[in-house]
Amino acid sequence: MPPDAVDVSVLIPVRDEAAVLREVARDILAQRFDGTIEFLFVDGRSQDGTLAILHELAGADPRVRVLDNPARRTPQALNLALRHARGGVIARMDAHTHYRPDYIALGVERLRAGGVESVSGPAIAEGDGRWSRRVALALSTRLGTGGADWRRRTDAEFEVDSGFAGLWLRSTLERHGGWDEEWLNDQDSELAARIRKAGGTIVCVPAMAAAYLPRDSLPALARQYHRYGFYRVKTGLRHPESLRRSHALAPGLVLTAVAALAAPRPLRAAARAGLAAYGAAVALEAVRAARDQPLADAAALPAVFATMHFAWGVGFLRGCAVLGIPWRALSDAASR
Repeated sequence: MPPDAVDVSVLIPVRDEAAVLREVARDILAQRFDGTIEFLFVDGRSQDGTLAILHELAGADPRVRVLDNPARRTPQALNLALRHARGGVIARMDAHTHYRPDYIALGVERLRAGGVESVSGPAIAEGDGRWSRRVALALSTRLGTGGADWRRRTDAEFEVDSGFAGLWLRSTLERHGGWDEEWLNDQDSELAARIRKAGGTIVCVPAMAAAYLPRDSLPALARQYHRYGFYRVKTGLRHPESLRRSHALAPGLVLTAVAALAAPRPLRAAARAGLAAYGAAVALEAVRAARDQPLADAAALPAVFATMHFAWGVGFLRGCAVLGIPWRALSDAASR
């Protein structure tokens, strides 16, 4: 082991995060860990003052290192940081998330206990703005999270097909070649699919729950979910087993909406009935939320759900048009 080695290297891709960086970095740097740790912030050529803040952090804390990511994309940032990392354990943290102070310690403890290749915690949405708060409310429901159980609080550790960021042994990441740089989104899911295909186990540890900060506007949310849908097709084409039946619901909703407008009359009537059922489900969630949430937030839930579902569905269908339809993945998901 080289003389400057550390126990854990934390990789943090950032780009134009000046508005939240100081607050998030405070939590990241406050990790309580009985060992040596370094924090590699990888800047994607930010234009908003992020780089100045990073140099300020590095000047105040010798554990902080700042790397330049000319590619400006997340998977490139992660691989760049991995090449510079000196730790035997690699952790990924995001600049839109608040982490509890024992997050790293709990993750390292679980990795060292053995039997797993990747460890992460639930990503619990907590809003910090008007629309961010409403998106967080939507993500507290099953209608908002779909089959992603790692977005919900649980009491016991459970196995997942993918997770939110997390920790790995460095040897695991190097054996699998790190993150695939063709995956500008969904790169953690694609990596997780490779790990699981090789027989590895990925677990979600409830005590490692982190507070994820959702987008604070509907247009930003729509762009985010459109990317999610598009890259889910890409992942499904390479890893058919990674597609869940719930992934087909949003594109099905979009097709139902199209059919309600343009299909022949008998099919159009059925499609409109389907849209009515969707509207009723969304309205029911809003009514439930109104019991213990501000009325304005509950009333906004239909708009949030529609943005998430339609943007994801359109992104998925666009992915099918551009990349090809993941027939095997859809067939396997339907048969499970």
